[in-house]
Amino acid sequence: MASNGPFRVLLDGACPICRQEGYFLQWADLGRGRILIDDIASPGFDPGRYGLTHQQVMGQIHGITSDGRVLRGLEVFREAYSAIGLGWIMAPTGWPMFRPFCDLAYKWFARNRLR
Repeated sequence: MASNGPFRVLLDGACPICRQEGYFLQWADLGRGRILIDDIASPGFDPGRYGLTHQQVMGQIHGITSDGRVLRGLEVFREAYSAIGLGWIMAPTGWPMFRPFCDLAYKWFARNRLR
């Protein structure tokens, strides 16, 4: 994890798979406060507070580090799983041999998640 503060995950609560992932991350955090979930589908959510647009956050998952850096796509999952001590699960998605395929698969999922 980049810093000692919580990692904020911006996920689409209207997507059942995304919502389950958020529940899992919060459960695996064990109340330590390392993961915060923001539902981008909730009426009060304002992506502008992170310098993002509605279209950007709907296009793929975003994460905000405690020092304000914005992460996108699978990098969000790698950071989130690392924050809760399960980084080894997502590590292969960042390996040079697998990363292009994994990133492409995630982009396909993100575009089609609500179908």
